[in-house]
Amino acid sequence: MIVVTNTIKVKKGHGESIAQRLHQSKGIDRSPGFVRMEVLMTEHIEGHDELKVSTTWEKKEHFDAWVNSESFRQTQTHKGMLEQSGSTDDGVPRSSENIMLGSQLSTHRVLLSRHS
Repeated sequence: MIVVTNTIKVKKGHGESIAQRLHQSKGIDRSPGFVRMEVLMTEHIEGHDELKVSTTWEKKEHFDAWVNSESFRQTQTHKGMLEQSGSTDDGVPRSSENIMLGSQLSTHRVLLSRHS
């Protein structure tokens, strides 16, 4: 089993809305070998929000297949997850604002797992 963690830095105040959008995303749940996803928000960081999106897979090959799938490509082309758009208070449309500050992907082999 493997766990893949994407550590995402976003502008302060946007972490919880990004987590909600990830919750609404459904493509990954139907991927072969997918076990679970957890979204964690790091506490006590000043200046930005930090999310750790951890996905657990039966095998690395299952994760690789998802990354190369059409479902994954669709999630990556929806840049709206990392942009805020809408209207100003007077109803004038405003341009999208990129709230993404950076990300780092890491892969871990599960050596031990305990559950209650």
